[in-house]
Amino acid sequence: MMEYERKVQDDLQAWQRQILRKSSILNRMSKKAQGKINELIPEKVHKVLTESIKTMVKATLVGSNITTSKDQAANKSLYERDELVKQKLSTFRKTAVIEGAGTGAGGILLGLADFPLLLSIKMKFLFEAAAVYGFDTNEYEERLFILHVFQLAFSSDEKRKETFHMIANWEENKQLLAEMDWQAFQQEYRDYIDLVKLLQLIPGFGAIVGAYANYNLLDHLGETAMNAYRMRILKI
Repeated sequence: MMEYERKVQDDLQAWQRQILRKSSILNRMSKKAQGKINELIPEKVHKVLTESIKTMVKATLVGSNITTSKDQAANKSLYERDELVKQKLSTFRKTAVIEGAGTGAGGILLGLADFPLLLSIKMKFLFEAAAVYGFDTNEYEERLFILHVFQLAFSSDEKRKETFHMIANWEENKQLLAEMDWQAFQQEYRDYIDLVKLLQLIPGFGAIVGAYANYNLLDHLGETAMNAYRMRILKI
């Protein structure tokens, strides 16, 4: 499998260049506009949102850890692990599409329910990916790594670069982390998906947007998770 690992190394280098490239003017303008909007939101609201998402994510982490089989990596090559993760991603992606179409079709009330449902699907997939690649999610550091993979996938260009460097040197950096920066976590995630999720609240049209958006969000998360764990395994 050395040939396959060389191919993965090439793919990882291309992925790393994509993450570390300079932000486009459009992305910088968008982030600046989102920053202005966030400044208008009272600090009390930010605190409520932060605590709400923190509680929601922590509950999802516990549930996902309990329901994930921990012996999925035994005697598997990197190629076999990658293929198994792709299979799992396909299943979770289909679930997310059905969920997005269903909640999107229901307008505002069901559309609001999409946030926690999609979050749980994403987190469950990340736990499954961690198990396939041979990392024990019973360990606090591995659950923290999952949160950083999530943040790597759903953040602004600048935060993504910062998170990438954290993950790229995980063995050294994990010793410095006691807790996640929950305000940055929730704000980056909301900014990343706000426009799409607002469109999803439109009855009828929201079903199409919800299905398409959830497919792409899971696809992007899958690529990010695979490359993050490959990077650790190959020590690149």
